[in-house]
Amino acid sequence: MYKKFTPEYQAQLIDAWKKFIHYEDADYSLIRPEILESWNRSRAAGVSPHNTAAKILSSDELTIRINSNLDLIEVVRPYMEKLYSIVQGSGFYLLFCDKDGYILDLIGDRSIIEHGKNKSMLVVGANRQESSAGTNAIGTCLALQKPIQIWGAEHYLEAHKGYVCSGAPFFDSSGNILGCLNITGLSENVHPHTLGLVISAVDGITKEVKIRKAYADIELISAQRNSIIQSMTFGLFLLNKSARIIQVNDAALQMLDLKYDNIIGKSIFDFISFDENNDRDRNFSLIENEVYNKEMNIHQVGSASPPIRFNMSVNFVKDSNGRYSGTVIRFNQPRVINNLVNTISGYKSKYTFDSIIGDSPVTRELIETCKCAAQSSSNVLIIGKSGTGKELIAQSMHNMSPFSSGPFVAINCAALPKGLVESELFGYEKGAFTGAGKSGNPGKFELADGGTIFLDEIGDMPLDVQVSLLRVIQTKEIVRVGGKYPKAVNVRIIAATNKDLNQAIEEKTFREDLYYRLNVLNIQVPTLAERGNDVCQLADYFVKLYGSHRGIKINPSVYTLLRKYNWPGNIRQLENVIERAVNITDTNLIEPAHLPLEIQQADPVEGSASPLSSERMAASASSLSRPHGPKDINSENVILDGLEKCGGNVTEAAKFLGVSRRTLYRKLDKYNIDYGKYRNR
Repeated sequence: MYKKFTPEYQAQLIDAWKKFIHYEDADYSLIRPEILESWNRSRAAGVSPHNTAAKILSSDELTIRINSNLDLIEVVRPYMEKLYSIVQGSGFYLLFCDKDGYILDLIGDRSIIEHGKNKSMLVVGANRQESSAGTNAIGTCLALQKPIQIWGAEHYLEAHKGYVCSGAPFFDSSGNILGCLNITGLSENVHPHTLGLVISAVDGITKEVKIRKAYADIELISAQRNSIIQSMTFGLFLLNKSARIIQVNDAALQMLDLKYDNIIGKSIFDFISFDENNDRDRNFSLIENEVYNKEMNIHQVGSASPPIRFNMSVNFVKDSNGRYSGTVIRFNQPRVINNLVNTISGYKSKYTFDSIIGDSPVTRELIETCKCAAQSSSNVLIIGKSGTGKELIAQSMHNMSPFSSGPFVAINCAALPKGLVESELFGYEKGAFTGAGKSGNPGKFELADGGTIFLDEIGDMPLDVQVSLLRVIQTKEIVRVGGKYPKAVNVRIIAATNKDLNQAIEEKTFREDLYYRLNVLNIQVPTLAERGNDVCQLADYFVKLYGSHRGIKINPSVYTLLRKYNWPGNIRQLENVIERAVNITDTNLIEPAHLPLEIQQADPVEGSASPLSSERMAASASSLSRPHGPKDINSENVILDGLEKCGGNVTEAAKFLGVSRRTLYRKLDKYNIDYGKYRNR
């Protein structure tokens, strides 16, 4: 048996200990040096060798200690349980102490736990540092920062001399001591291998602590990287070496109208192509070399939208061995955005007045009127047939308005189920109705705060919602469905309709007071048939949009047919006709035969005023009255005389000449007359 475990050696230690505590001279060479040094530290700290009390934390102090070490306890506890399963029933128990020597957890045989509690105050919350409990495996291993086994008489306190303790400290990745693990039992149950069990468990604890710290560091770095990426105002993609997306920031998602869950982990070429090229190998070759601020088109795969031009940078990521491991693609806000974007995403307006195609007199007058109205913060009512471009005008006005830095939120009042219109406009609180979200939801007016809300098809809004809308206009406050408190909103309202709201008022389907609140600034959108040669320019645009990759052109004879047709579906119908023609032509030229039969056989557009033209003329009050009988407007001089008398006002000149405004515009276009120079004369 090892020397320190023999009864003879233990008796010699007791004699030496008695002389030591009385400061007597003796031969202390039989005592292990580390034990004698610990006895000296204990005596110097003023520890009474006969003390049976212990320094114990209060309940509140213990709670604070445990809470600050929860992560560590979570690591250590499984090792304690595993170790106890080995020594269970042999009269031992395990203690976990923090770096200051406080017992925070223990597990073991009930008999030995009760023995230690009653004789030595070995309980949770007790302090086992040498300065409190003298030489013991917990305090001494913390002092020496290395494992140690202390048996019987080697303890400094008399009450501890019947125990054998094996303790080992563990450390963090920086070498700082975190705490220790200890096995305690009665001296007669001593075994030299007990310390080996503790050391083995502590080695596992130390490794797991380091691994957890490494994972925590990785998570922190990842969170910091993500925060940095998301704070960038330019679009950013991180790709692996197979061009799969491993990270993307919100700016890129918004610019390209993509959703994170749909693209992460997939090839970037499933969603976008560069330089209008849909060949995957060609696209990959475009990012094979590092570039900085190269202008390049980015196109959404499967979208009819024209490509958007960006300043793009491509940089490679290399691993620790200098090998290529991925790509970073960064692109700034576009320097040049194409005039028209086929699809509108989010709450951003992409159209400006430059997006409006056509330079006919009626189109120029429309743009001038809209630009003037855009400068105001007053409500606007846009009236026009379906397909005439009312939302394009609304977005263009927003982008030139004092609200241009805010959002542009569009909602189609006719597209929503009747019961949902109010919650869509004004939002709802949680539990407002069956199926309502748990946290409520903001409405379109809240989302448009500081910007513009576009209420399309306003004539289809239910009467009860019209009352709520009128209140919002009057108070500039909204109250969510199911809510109690109003919320102030600063929103410019642009409404649009293709209905006769005066007739709707008579039929009691639209409130007259709401009509006057909305109709502060009135915009009358001409039909396509009223826009003269604009139909040809629009046709050219749509051919370029759908057929530029094939170099398709239009036969001049087609323009004649397009100008003759009345276009009941307006621009939307024209786009459909051109797209169809592009698809069915087997050459690079669109011929009359590629047009629908009704267009091929169309009669010339009649000169009489349409109901919409009459409404526009009636809306513009004038002191001028039309003379009896129409004038001969086949004479250029008669037209010039009418413009002269009416100060360049086309609507009043048409009245004066006794013709519709549409007819007058066609004559102005025919004779290439600039009516603007007659204004203010």
